[in-house]
Amino acid sequence: MSLLQSRARALAPGVGIALVVAAAATFLSEHYTAPVMLYALLLGMALSFLTEDGRMGAGLEFASKALLRAGVALLGMRIAWDQVTSVGWGPVLMVVALVGITISISIVLARIMGFHPLFGFLSGGATAICGASVAMALSAALPAHAKKDQATLFTVIGVSVFSTLAMIAYPMIARTTGLSDHQAGIFIGATIHDVAQVIGAGYAISPEAGDTATIIKLLRVAMLLPVIVVAGQTTRASAAPGAAHPPLLPWFVVAFVGFVILNSFVSLPQFALAAGNELSRWCLVTSIAAIGMRTRLGDIVKLGIRPVILMLAETILLAVMVLILLKCGVV
Repeated sequence: MSLLQSRARALAPGVGIALVVAAAATFLSEHYTAPVMLYALLLGMALSFLTEDGRMGAGLEFASKALLRAGVALLGMRIAWDQVTSVGWGPVLMVVALVGITISISIVLARIMGFHPLFGFLSGGATAICGASVAMALSAALPAHAKKDQATLFTVIGVSVFSTLAMIAYPMIARTTGLSDHQAGIFIGATIHDVAQVIGAGYAISPEAGDTATIIKLLRVAMLLPVIVVAGQTTRASAAPGAAHPPLLPWFVVAFVGFVILNSFVSLPQFALAAGNELSRWCLVTSIAAIGMRTRLGDIVKLGIRPVILMLAETILLAVMVLILLKCGVV
């Protein structure tokens, strides 16, 4: 018991300040309608000077890693098999193809622009699937490298900003291009990064567009499972010769799959689903706050304009592909 108490005392300062930042970010997000992840990141970076206090180190590391993995595992409670099958196989195949193409092209573009290919995997996955939450999930699963935290933070910033801009611009694009409400819902759901912005943009057009956008978005969220498995296998394959290999699937991926299966075959009470989603959100927001506190703004500035260009290209690519599919009558 004394060992547990000692561990709790060591973690308390860092975890405590990360929770305070997460609470402040949640308050700002609820009152000023901007992504909570972006607020948590910016507030965390503003408080990075607190890391000079050695007492914060253990707690911030725990929050940025263990809480991140727990939050990712609980994301599985958002997904059920009937969500995938309810819209038919056409949209499902479209989403699978879009995710694969976007991530593949992002990796190639990252190489061309001189970045680590895993930055392309990370940013492409966040763009194609579900914004900041997926950026955090993939970051937890991908192998470590020197600039991994910088890449994660920049991806979170990029997808949050572009998602907010898309929420404003994409309904106008849908109307300008003559999409029906159903087609507009597919366009919104298949392109905007974060769930909240998808819902805001979809229902700004019509209830039909909002319902369709939400379902398509959930299909994209479901793609987190195969993509995160690929990320885990990448980590396993990159282990140094002679070193102990990571497990075939990290524990949080196994837990994620378990929650998906549970949610698919057991009718869980609504309060349990709501509690799981809320706990997941708090874990992820607290984790990004801790990562922000462990990062210096100067490290992000040094990356320059090239990451912005990469993520803008990914966002435009996804939107153009979906518009072409809709205009050609493929979906």
